[in-house]
Amino acid sequence: MTTWTVGQVADLFGVTVRTLHHYDEIGLLVPSGRSRAGYRLYTDGDLERLQQVVVYRRLELPLEQIATLLDSGEDAAEHLRRQRATVMSRLDELHELVAAIDRALEREMTNQPATPEDLKELFGDGFQDEYQQEAQERWGETDAWKQSASRTKRYTKGDWEQVKAEMDAVNAAFVAALDSGQPATSEAAMDAAEQHRRHIHDRFYDLSHDFHRGLADMYVADPRFTKTYEDLAPGLAAYVHDAIHANADRHATAD
Repeated sequence: MTTWTVGQVADLFGVTVRTLHHYDEIGLLVPSGRSRAGYRLYTDGDLERLQQVVVYRRLELPLEQIATLLDSGEDAAEHLRRQRATVMSRLDELHELVAAIDRALEREMTNQPATPEDLKELFGDGFQDEYQQEAQERWGETDAWKQSASRTKRYTKGDWEQVKAEMDAVNAAFVAALDSGQPATSEAAMDAAEQHRRHIHDRFYDLSHDFHRGLADMYVADPRFTKTYEDLAPGLAAYVHDAIHANADRHATAD
């Protein structure tokens, strides 16, 4: 009959000698033989039992429960069926855990502030580093710039996508009013101008109607702003300028 020493069994099953000694001491796995020198010797039957112990331990069953199961008289096939059922149950739990982690990760990633690459993807060259640097040099010490920086530093890519959608809607309202032949002093054009002001006021910094006039002047004075509007529709930059001034006049009168 082939027998194995405690060291050989430890190497074979990836357990420590100390663990095997403990199993012997508590009666969970008592080696069937001893050498003439009194050393533990394990038989094929002992190894079969140890294999079951190792599997049950990997399933995190306590030693007392493992001993009860192994001493219940069930055959190896029944043990394997029970172990398989336990593993399948753990698999379902792990799949659910992975799904929960994925959802948490998605939420975490979604809540991350947008990167410069995200902004360029959404807005194109308008968010180039050199342009942002120029803008900061011109307005970086103003309250409006500081307020805008404080708000937008927390914006996620999803927030910026919504900002862009709002901007597109404002521009579409201007283009619609222009294309329909309505003057910049019309209700439609002035309403688009007020929508434009509210968008900046809500998303970036407090924007009064007088401050809004200054932006309108910049739209026709700075070729880059002018081009942005002219790319949407010829004559739109001047139209937006005039509509913003008309809207500011309207509110000045109302006030």
